[in-house]
Amino acid sequence: MGEEFYSVLKLVSGEELFSLVSVDDNDGDPLIILQNPVVMKTGSNNGNAYIKIKPWMEIPNDDIFIIKLDKVITMTEVKDENTIELYERYLNDDHHDFEIDGKVKISDKMGFISTVEDARKKLEKIFKGIKES
Repeated sequence: MGEEFYSVLKLVSGEELFSLVSVDDNDGDPLIILQNPVVMKTGSNNGNAYIKIKPWMEIPNDDIFIIKLDKVITMTEVKDENTIELYERYLNDDHHDFEIDGKVKISDKMGFISTVEDARKKLEKIFKGIKES
């Protein structure tokens, strides 16, 4: 098995993948081994650029995939540290911040500190000038 490197691959299906890649010669019939392949899409919203990352295959629990070289149109090594860091941060989050329908789960990191009812009561006391005990 060859050396591992980060790569963007364009498949004959039209998909573009980002993955940690290694190549196995396999007796003259090379195989591409993909570890945690993802699809990265760039976009913008109100003038802000963003990158959306999602797993290449959402249902399998596997993180290693093997494809034949004839299914790859082109591939290029990625050395951009920002892209690699973003990819690794996504993997280290265990994809828990993302759901299949694209909605983000609420977490303590988002600043959730009370319920709507508790916040309403506190704001009413502040408005009325009542000090909390």
